[in-house]
Amino acid sequence: MLQGINIYKAYGTLQVLKGIDLTIQQGEIVSIVGASGAGKSTLLHILGTLDTADRGEVTFKDQLIKSLSNSDLARFRNQHIGFIFQFHNLLPEFTALENVCLPGFLANTPEEQVKKRATDLLTMLNLVHRLEHKPSQMSGGEQQRTAVARALINSPEIIFADEPSGNLDSANAQELHEIFFRLRAELNQTFVIVTHNDQLADMADRKVVMKDGYLVS
Repeated sequence: MLQGINIYKAYGTLQVLKGIDLTIQQGEIVSIVGASGAGKSTLLHILGTLDTADRGEVTFKDQLIKSLSNSDLARFRNQHIGFIFQFHNLLPEFTALENVCLPGFLANTPEEQVKKRATDLLTMLNLVHRLEHKPSQMSGGEQQRTAVARALINSPEIIFADEPSGNLDSANAQELHEIFFRLRAELNQTFVIVTHNDQLADMADRKVVMKDGYLVS
């Protein structure tokens, strides 16, 4: 479904990625692990179209990403890709429901349809009692589950998660990990996850190890 071919990336004189080849299949959960500075997040951002490679190509279902204009790329990202980050990135002035709805509104989906799907997702993630609560009124685990619902609102084909449980205690981290696998079972959801959590990494269908800008296994 997704393929990165011969990906190189440097920041100034620092070569971060050194010819990465990686293919992700539909319905697969892939973890990317390695020491800090190995290039994991850089690779995730390039595969997720948040950054561009200096050399190499990223294709999604045979669509060459670099052929898209900026406006087409933004629309593509909104329609096909979901993101989950370590620190939630929820807007503090909005409720859980409003935060989840935002990508749907950006996609110009009818308001009532977006609100219904957002409510359904939050209910599925055991947050129906938090619909009208703002992030400051929720626990860390609840905020992260809200971020998962937001990532799912437009029914993306792939979700990229960057240290999604890195800011959670062990109980909430375990719950989040179980949610990923439940979403794969129920929705055939595809995940690419950068993590330092050994338990989550080992649960994945495939664990990709990075070192010094290379894939080593």
